[in-house]
Parts: sequence; structure tokens; C-alpha cells
Amino acid sequence: MTSTEQDRWTRVKGRLRSSVGEDVYSSWFARMDLESVQQESVHLSVPTRFLKSWIQAHYAERVLSCWQAELPGVERVDLTVRAMRCATPAKETAAPVEARRTERNDARPAPELRAVATAPVSANHEALGGSPLDPRLTFASFVIGRSNTLAHAAARQVAEGRRGDPVMFNPLYIHAGVGLGKTHLLQAVTWAGNSGIERKVLYLTAEKFMYGFVAALKTQTALAFKEALRGIDVLVIDDLQFLQGKSTQAEFCHTLNALIDAGRQVVIAADRPPSDLESLDDRVRSRLAGGLVVEMGSLGEELRLGILKSRVAAARAHHASFDVPDQVLDYLAKSITHNGRDLEGAVNRLLAHSKLNATAVTLEMAEREVRDLIRPQEPKRIKIEDIQRVVARQYNVSRSDLLSSRRTANVVRPRQVAMYLAKTLTLRSLPEIGRRFGGRDHTTVLHAVRKIEALVVKDVALSEEVESLKRQLQE
Repeated sequence: MTSTEQDRWTRVKGRLRSSVGEDVYSSWFARMDLESVQQESVHLSVPTRFLKSWIQAHYAERVLSCWQAELPGVERVDLTVRAMRCATPAKETAAPVEARRTERNDARPAPELRAVATAPVSANHEALGGSPLDPRLTFASFVIGRSNTLAHAAARQVAEGRRGDPVMFNPLYIHAGVGLGKTHLLQAVTWAGNSGIERKVLYLTAEKFMYGFVAALKTQTALAFKEALRGIDVLVIDDLQFLQGKSTQAEFCHTLNALIDAGRQVVIAADRPPSDLESLDDRVRSRLAGGLVVEMGSLGEELRLGILKSRVAAARAHHASFDVPDQVLDYLAKSITHNGRDLEGAVNRLLAHSKLNATAVTLEMAEREVRDLIRPQEPKRIKIEDIQRVVARQYNVSRSDLLSSRRTANVVRPRQVAMYLAKTLTLRSLPEIGRRFGGRDHTTVLHAVRKIEALVVKDVALSEEVESLKRQLQE
């Protein structure tokens, strides 16, 4: 490498450091070396395959633009994995770059590191290695209703925060069923945070977090992975219920603690509250429950109608002639009750039918096109806490009595009934039910279930009590 090339490389590294920030630069670029500069290409190398794939996937445009600012004629940047370098005789160090290539682990030419077109607002997010963002999922397109008001307000408060502001809710934990808007809110926080340059906001699915951590372990770059995550101002994790593996969960716990202790914001979404994430360690569940836990409930008819009107308005921006009569919107809002994605699917079907067949949207057409989206009402989701509360009220004992070690007759029978109902009305396992009843062994739960099953067959009064409790819980 000539002195001129070395000077250029120094200036490019300076541009790169200014572009991505010191933390990201030290994590991903500190060990990148310049191998050679050709007329239209630059050849760089890194020590591991993980760094190579990560940089190619997330920093292509940054690296190429920094080189083009120095050498406008550069059209591509090639990246390879270099072999471990050891001491060599002086005459060998003078060998040309092409001769040394044969000794590398990766002898095949690396794919070209080309600039990838990205949305302007998401450029910073993509550079940080986050999961893909949907440009439609912003606060402007989020429809507010009774079931999501608190979650929306908390998410806006996080999005509008500034670096150095005291963190009010940490972590912010949002849970809801499928298609009720939790991912929309999390991506809206990310879009809003990355619209400026003050804070680094990273959106990751639990799957992407697991993949990144496992890949870093395999390539012995776990330290760089950890440093990159802990340099984030706002970490957003979606679908936490899919986080698996003891080592991955331990690293998530360490990252969560490090960010919270440093005053950084963490936002998490899952399909159930922290206490129901049975696969997670108790320490993680406890830390999650220590923040603000917000449930987004089912969509009411008024909110469903608002979502439909919003989606029709968005479609009309690209198809001016598309129109859905009010009676059709009312019918859809009353009939499609499952989730917001079904509502959006219904609008897309009406749009496709209207445009492709050049016909107006009518009630008869809507009834025909969306009939498979009209699902029977799902049974109420019953929680173990609800069972404990209702049983305690029925038998005039306290919930703490059911969870205690007391063995008196007035407590043992209600406890057994509650365990029986937990097994028959929920999908919880015997060990989980035992844990929720004061940390009892699963064999204790099994004994209680079998005991009540035998008694309800011959004890009419107990059978009627159990059926009454089931009705109360299912109403």
C-alpha cells in the first residue's frame, strides 16, 4: 500500500467514523483493513465471516459512499475474510497482494459490496442492523380507540423523548393478541426516533436478536455484538415470546439490565404479559414486570370502523375512484371482529375486485368477498389469576390462602377446585400451574385434578358448584 493510498484510507475511516458514530465504528469497522485500490474498485478485508456478512448486509451504502467522496470513480467495494497473519520473513512481506490472497480462508471472490436503495428515514436504522421496517406503520396511520389509548400515549412519550431526558417507564412492555397493533406501535416508535439524528433507535424481532447473538458467538465477535447493542439509546424488541435458549436469554437479560441501568429506553412487545412467559427466566420476567406493562385489548366496533375508514382513505390516495359506501363499512365493522389484519385484508379484497372488474363496491359484493374472514367469536381467554379470584370469592377465602401452605379443610378443597379449573380451562402445564399456586410440585396439581374429577361424578353439589364457577369465568 502506497503512502497516498494509506492517506486516503485514513480519510475514509474518518468519514465513516463521523457517519456512524464512535460506538458503531469501534464495534464493526475498527478491524477492517485496506488491501488494495484499483481504478473502479476497492478491496477491504475483515478478520471474521460474521463481520463480513454483517457489514455487507447493513453498511454497504455507508462504506461505498465514504469511498466515493474520496474517489468518485469507485463503483464497488470488495470485502473478504483474511487469514490469521503471523510473522513472516522480510522478503515475503514484500509479496504483492494477489500472492497473499491464495493463503486466505475465503479463496473465492467475495460478493460485491454494492449500495442498496433504502428509504431515507430508515437509513440510520438499517445501518444499525435492525429488522426491516414497514413505511406504513407510523403514528400518523395508527387509529386510536378505547382499547389502545394508554399504549399509544406511552409509545408517543417514548418516541418524543430526547437524549439525556429522565426515562419515565422502563421497560415499556406492551402485550396483545395477534393483529391488535403492537407491532405497529413499536415500528412507529422506531420511525419517529430515527427521523432525527439525536438518538439511535433499533428495532429487532426476538428472532433477529437470537440470530445476531448466536452468529456472534460462532465467529467469536460476541463482544462487538454486545457493545453495539448497549450503545443504543432506544432498544425496541418485538415478539419476545419467541426468545429461546438459555444463553440467548441470559444475554438478553444482561443487555436489558445494562441499558436500563444506563438510563437508556427499552420497549418490548409480546402476545402475553411477563408473568405468562413461561420459557423466560424468573429474573427476566421480574425485570419486565418492573416497568410499565400495558395491555392492548380487542378492537371495539367503533375502533374497527375507524381502522376501515383509515385504510380506505389510504387506498384512495393511489386509486382516486375507489369508494366504499358507509353501509358496507358498517357491515364490515360489525362482522369482522378478529383483528386489524383481517380488516385490512377486507379493504384490499374490495379494492382488487373493484379495480380489476371495473365495478362499484356494493353490500352484496362485500358479503360475498369477505365471508371467509367472518369468524365465530373466540371463547374468552381465562387466566389463572381470574380462576383464583372467582374461587376465593365462591368459598369465602382469600387468594393468599389458596397460595399458602395451609392444610385446613376450608382451604384445601377450594385450592383443589382452583387447580382443577386451571387445568381444564387453560392451556397451562402442570408445572406452571403448580408454580402459580405458591410454587407447588406438579404432582400436587395432578393429585388435585384427579381428586376433583372423581368427586364431581358422585357429588352432585360439588358438580353444580364447579359448573357455576365455569359459567362465571366464561361469561
